[in-house]
Amino acid sequence: MEANVVATPENAEVKDLSEVKRKMKFTGKVVKTTLAGALVDIGLEMPGVVHVSQLQKDPVNRVEDVVEVGQTVEVWVRRVEPRRDRLELTMIEPLPLEWREIEKGMVVKGTITRIEKFGVFVEIGAERPGLVHISEITHEYIKDPKQEVQEGDEVEVKVLEVNRRKKQIKLSMKALEEKPVFEKKPAAKKKKKQSKTSEPEEQEEAIPTAMELALREAMEKNQSDDEGQVETKSKSPAADPELDQILSRTLEHKVKTASE
Repeated sequence: MEANVVATPENAEVKDLSEVKRKMKFTGKVVKTTLAGALVDIGLEMPGVVHVSQLQKDPVNRVEDVVEVGQTVEVWVRRVEPRRDRLELTMIEPLPLEWREIEKGMVVKGTITRIEKFGVFVEIGAERPGLVHISEITHEYIKDPKQEVQEGDEVEVKVLEVNRRKKQIKLSMKALEEKPVFEKKPAAKKKKKQSKTSEPEEQEEAIPTAMELALREAMEKNQSDDEGQVETKSKSPAADPELDQILSRTLEHKVKTASE
């Protein structure tokens, strides 16, 4: 069979079925149509099969509504089995990153397509964009993702988690950045405040004043006199004049000392 096809530059050297890999792109010619699909010649020893469900994304009632014999079409390799000489093709462009290909820890490039308060969505070529939470944008604290990125920015991200059942992809930008080292400032030593009311550990014994000495002497004398007498309800009036004399002498002494 004469191969009247034009292969894409990246696959121009592919001449054997064993060299064909998934997602390779070819330009071929439709050589036959059936109820189940179409046969497309891409320049190999055997044509590839495009199932009716792989002609386009929308439902197809008749193969001839989409392609016809002799038409040049672009196809991608969907599955290849060299041992069985079987080559399945698709006219629906495959995703650059399929769910089964996404693994935790892998690094991919993408484009920011949407920004929310809680984070940004990054198109990485999967069925759905991945989410970079605001806490995973940078090591520093930010209140709004727009402080660091804008829509349309091309970024490199790391896959933190992939949930194939829920079709969710959690990504991180800061995981690819070196974590900053913050120097700890030495704690300031607190100075012990000396209480104003605190007294020195050792205080000199207070020296009694002349009046205190006089009062102490009078009280001791009165106590000595009382011990030799029988207790009575009323205080002896004889002690009062003597106490007054002592106080009077003490005040005169203090006045004289102050005037000198």
